[in-house]
Amino acid sequence: MTTVVYSARRILTMNPNRPSVTHVAVRDGRILGAGSLDELRGWGKLEVDDRFADKVILPGFVEGHSHAYEGGVWKFPYVGYFDRIAPDGTRFKGLKNIDEVVAALQAHEKTLAPGASMMAWGFDPIYFGGRRMDRGDLDKVSTDRPVLVVHSNFHVLNANTPVLAKAGITRSTNVHGIVKDASGEPNGELQEIAAKYMAYRAAGVEIAAVLSDEQAVWRFARVAQLAGVTTATDLHNELPESTVEGYLRASASDDFPIRLLPAFAAASVPPDQGIPRLQGLMKKNNDKLRFQLVKIVTDGSIQGLSARMRWPGYYDGTPNGVWNVGPDDIDRILSAWHRAGFQVHIHTNGDESSEVAIEAVERALMATPRWDHRHTLQHAQMADASQFRRMKALGMCANLFANHLYYWGDIHYAKTLGPERAERMDACGTALATGVPFAIHCDAPVTPIGPLFTAWCAVNRLTASGRTLGEAEKISVADALRAVTLGAAYTLKLDEELGSIDVGKRADFAILDDDPLSAAPEKLKDVAVWGTVLGGKVFEAPR
Repeated sequence: MTTVVYSARRILTMNPNRPSVTHVAVRDGRILGAGSLDELRGWGKLEVDDRFADKVILPGFVEGHSHAYEGGVWKFPYVGYFDRIAPDGTRFKGLKNIDEVVAALQAHEKTLAPGASMMAWGFDPIYFGGRRMDRGDLDKVSTDRPVLVVHSNFHVLNANTPVLAKAGITRSTNVHGIVKDASGEPNGELQEIAAKYMAYRAAGVEIAAVLSDEQAVWRFARVAQLAGVTTATDLHNELPESTVEGYLRASASDDFPIRLLPAFAAASVPPDQGIPRLQGLMKKNNDKLRFQLVKIVTDGSIQGLSARMRWPGYYDGTPNGVWNVGPDDIDRILSAWHRAGFQVHIHTNGDESSEVAIEAVERALMATPRWDHRHTLQHAQMADASQFRRMKALGMCANLFANHLYYWGDIHYAKTLGPERAERMDACGTALATGVPFAIHCDAPVTPIGPLFTAWCAVNRLTASGRTLGEAEKISVADALRAVTLGAAYTLKLDEELGSIDVGKRADFAILDDDPLSAAPEKLKDVAVWGTVLGGKVFEAPR
């Protein structure tokens, strides 16, 4: 058995017994030890690899809330507000008003075959300040082919008249999330799962298969690896057979650069069908693919105006949002998966949805007590201190959407939440103070994968305009790095395998050019990733 010892300028272990060392020994894809070279010689014959001698090694970053869509959406045109870099390095300029979006769509439409459906993504109308897009805008693109534009939050889309006609959506269609104009006619905006999937079906788009095929998973994995990620989630997927087979083929390759954890979409089928399906998928787990997670989506998106708010609601008076799985259904779904022994991840953006989820977990535990369940609120953006205290008492975790502070913090301050609530959103400081185990995340493709940027957001809490949003909720660089390593691993019930550089754990590392603990906090996002190590295999990032 060959033992390789990597030397580094500094190794940040996330192990409190030895927080910083200079060498780490790897055997059979696992960590044999971390310390000085003399200490590691006690393991016998070893080979010293000095290629990282001027680098800094951390545990591989764990992205606890992302989607393989990140690798699939780039087959469609990007029409977002912020500049965005595609996996191939192409920079797409952000579009600043509806007219620019329509012009870009018109140009792309000319490249399509007759009759083919058209889909674009990344649209973010909340920054435009005026009216929202309607079907009249998309009818300027085409009145013959279906045209869909998915918002950056992926909770809302816009459709043209052919889509509405094919879907049978009229003024009399009674489906929550179909937005109608003052005269009662559907205006082409469709919010949340029930309404959106009517449009997908009408346009002939099988969204799970289209955005999570094998090549999409490869692209997603490469983008994640370039950011220093060694473990990533695909945190809501119906897992059709085609997607599962693509995952299996990709993860079987020695060159697949990440460990992937899909989460089964709990509401896609009744629990008595979903539970045995996921149990069957778990038998297909391999070293780089782990089926074990389940996801419930309660409300929608704050900036998409579909999140569920407690009183007094939206700051600008927007009507309350849309339930995907609401108070009438969450007990039935959550309790079934809880009884079956699964860890449940629950999407909650608004504080009303967090309240509903916390109460459902409490009822499930009263009916079926379980130790160490770690049911996790995903996003929990508006959760207040009292809700965090309840989460702690119930043994829950939180995974907070820190990137939101930069991308939408200004809008939340001025329009959706108002100053007071915006300053406490994504409350990492409160999570830390109340003892709730927490991670932070990017929700790719909603925002790009980049754990160091996500950590920067939690540390500095700066909006795109440079406003500091919630000084009291800032956390230290050390706590932010823990949240994207061991903290995230804990929320996935993988902390015994991943998240720290400790004896027996998998040899998964992020290799950085500089020391994030020595960099100025405002420069954290600028620390460059050299590459990763996954199970002892080195993956260098293109320079």
